[in-house]
Amino acid sequence: MDKPVIDSELFNRPWVFIRGVPAMKFLPPEGPAEIAFAGRSNVGKSSLINALVGQKGLARTSNTPGRTQELNYFVPGGFSGEGADLPPMALVDMPGYGYASAPKEKVDQWTKLVFDYLKGRVTLKRVYVLIDARHGIKANDEDVLSLLDKAAVSYQIVLTKTDKIKAAGVPRLIEETLSKIKRRPAAFPFVLATSSEKAEGFDELRAAIVLAANGG
Repeated sequence: MDKPVIDSELFNRPWVFIRGVPAMKFLPPEGPAEIAFAGRSNVGKSSLINALVGQKGLARTSNTPGRTQELNYFVPGGFSGEGADLPPMALVDMPGYGYASAPKEKVDQWTKLVFDYLKGRVTLKRVYVLIDARHGIKANDEDVLSLLDKAAVSYQIVLTKTDKIKAAGVPRLIEETLSKIKRRPAAFPFVLATSSEKAEGFDELRAAIVLAANGG
């Protein structure tokens, strides 16, 4: 069977939420390429996904860290979901790590789910690790990058909220981030910079996702 073509036109389709996964046993069958988004709580994952597909209300956004509590799956609409008409790609919004306004046992549960998913999903093509441009890579980000390196899961850094810092500081932050990941074996050696608020950097992000989903 021919592999489905994944191109940037997919982002022009209406995307739909298909399921929330609270535990590994609820994952959908492996098939379509999966692109996941990781990051500290409140880094802007849901806003980035909404901007990526041009739908304001697709992923639920909140000012409360820890709002996303499951692996949330989104796919482009217009596919039957059966046989050869499976969607060619899924986007996965993962629970944020680090601080969350929830009981510790809940946070630990989400964290374990994320780590188990990252280590054991064959169809996961790349993880985009979101880093708040105002704060840079923190200790808990380093922990996740080390996990991805150990699991040999390809990942790429995406700076978010670049509109919150001076424009002249963005190239410098990109260089600083590259220097921090240059010795990491699973890191893609190119840092993307985005602003969901100003819709900046998304053409580059879409192109990177298409490349990753096609195995590049």
